[in-house]
Amino acid sequence: ITNSLFGMGNPLLDISAVVDKDFLDKYTLKPNDQILAEDKHKALFEEIVKKFNVEYHAGGATQNSIKIAQWMIQKPHNVGTFFGCIGKDKFGEILKQKAVEAHIDAHYYEQEEEPTGSCAACITGDNRSLVANLAAANCYKKDKHLDLEENWKLVEKAKVYYIAGFFLTVSLESILKVAKHASENNKLFCLNLSAPFICQFFKDNLMQVMPYVDVLFGNETEAATFAEEQDFETEDIKEIAKKAQALPKVNTKRQRIVVLTQGKDETTMAHEGKVETFPVLKIDPKDMVDTNGAGDAFVGGFLSELVQEKPLDQCVRAAHYAANVIIRRAGCTFPEKPDFN
Repeated sequence: ITNSLFGMGNPLLDISAVVDKDFLDKYTLKPNDQILAEDKHKALFEEIVKKFNVEYHAGGATQNSIKIAQWMIQKPHNVGTFFGCIGKDKFGEILKQKAVEAHIDAHYYEQEEEPTGSCAACITGDNRSLVANLAAANCYKKDKHLDLEENWKLVEKAKVYYIAGFFLTVSLESILKVAKHASENNKLFCLNLSAPFICQFFKDNLMQVMPYVDVLFGNETEAATFAEEQDFETEDIKEIAKKAQALPKVNTKRQRIVVLTQGKDETTMAHEGKVETFPVLKIDPKDMVDTNGAGDAFVGGFLSELVQEKPLDQCVRAAHYAANVIIRRAGCTFPEKPDFN
């Protein structure tokens, strides 16, 4: 089952630190958010390194999820394939090395115009505010990478596809090519809402892809913004899941599955006209190190079972397990082996 899980997205190096409220206020950051860096955030990347104790971790939402899925599966290696764009620099070398260590089959489009992207993870308590400077990640080109025969062969090998909504800001045409391939071949295409700003400012792109989406992931804040933008006229998470599930779909052989998380509260899943809820695993607040990567880990756990064609409740159980492991550690890192069965 090598290369059976395919991911494409923004490979970023996470620069992670516990910061203070003054730092958040200085750069007008919400405690729990994901945004793209603007000019006013340029200095943030220098200041966080100077002022706080930073850790560097290989990141990028989609890449994190593919790595977690691979970690959950363990053997064989290279079940997960990942495409994205990096620069020819030190950060890029680190990302390549970390992909090898995680046993995923990463094929990066390497260019020299822009440096490898990074993401400042500003942690306060159990919140994390993410500021992404996409740089090279924003330079992914369909014609320069995805369309190349040896790369497209890897896409064709896969049976489950996962792309975080973040990539909608980078290459809609790449996403649509993969999504249409999945739909035409009755394979599973999965997408994440990823952030409120995606649901709001990139909703046209999002809704171009939605008819191809077999599994839609999101958290409670993203779901609320999505519902508002789509005029669902409800704030009830179960209703939102139901309405998202019922949106038009191209491949009618499969009904869409919508999976919405709510932090420590129960996870909601809509499929085949019914809505189910699943409680998350309990964790003592003092065991929580940081929630950065928890959502990515949830998806990774889910995908690890989905690609093995396990039932949906098993997918959710694995998702909850993976997220629970990740929040006990800094960044999206994991112990040597999972303890899940």
